[in-house]
Amino acid sequence: MNTPQLVVHRDKELMAEAAAARLITKIVDAQASRGYASIVLTGGRNGNGLLAALASAPARDAVDWAHLDLWWGDERYLPEGDPDRNDTQARAALLDAVPLDPARVHAMPASDGPYGVDVEAAAAAYAAELAKAAGPENHGSVPSFDVLMLGVGPDTHVASLFPELPAVRETERTVVGVHGAPKPPPTRISLTLPAIRSAREVWLLAAGEDKAQAAVIALSGAGEIQAPAAGARGRSRTLWLLDAAAASQLPRSLYPPASA
Repeated sequence: MNTPQLVVHRDKELMAEAAAARLITKIVDAQASRGYASIVLTGGRNGNGLLAALASAPARDAVDWAHLDLWWGDERYLPEGDPDRNDTQARAALLDAVPLDPARVHAMPASDGPYGVDVEAAAAAYAAELAKAAGPENHGSVPSFDVLMLGVGPDTHVASLFPELPAVRETERTVVGVHGAPKPPPTRISLTLPAIRSAREVWLLAAGEDKAQAAVIALSGAGEIQAPAAGARGRSRTLWLLDAAAASQLPRSLYPPASA
């Protein structure tokens, strides 16, 4: 297991800009190496802030958008186009402004789609889509994502894996339906920890004083059932990107400078 690296920025705006620049570099490097890149997006204020920063980044056009595969870590199970859906917010922040190949944008199913209210069937369909995209060189039944991003909630949840709920205990399936989430809407779709851990790099984003206690808990040896963020890690790198407020309760010894 790799040790998480921490990078702390002065404020959330600088964190978003730096994370966007870091992501552009990762995408460009992957595309130069094999012709395409695969990224998992996260919602929430930090995920959307990063996408908005990427949209205005001077180096944005270095990305070959037509050869970028986009996936989501979780989704609110709402009708297509609902303003609270992660993919709706991502499209407004960035995706509608860049020349993506629609076939490579893998939004999670919506509640008004072919699966209706059956969120488990919708989750199984997304798992099948991931499995179809996975090649023999990948680790299991999901692609080896170059970067998988996760926002960290004040309760330490990541994606829609909430403390103590069944989804965070899943060890076999890659995607599950979530019922009774403690923040609305209660019904969601989420990647599981096994799917998250297939990524080459996992980046956890936390900004704001309300994330400070979550960062302490997740980085201080808590178990993943009680603190899902503690179980989110990449195969080659786990990177926490924080602003000073979110890092305010962490001992300085936890975050020596991380390499680019």
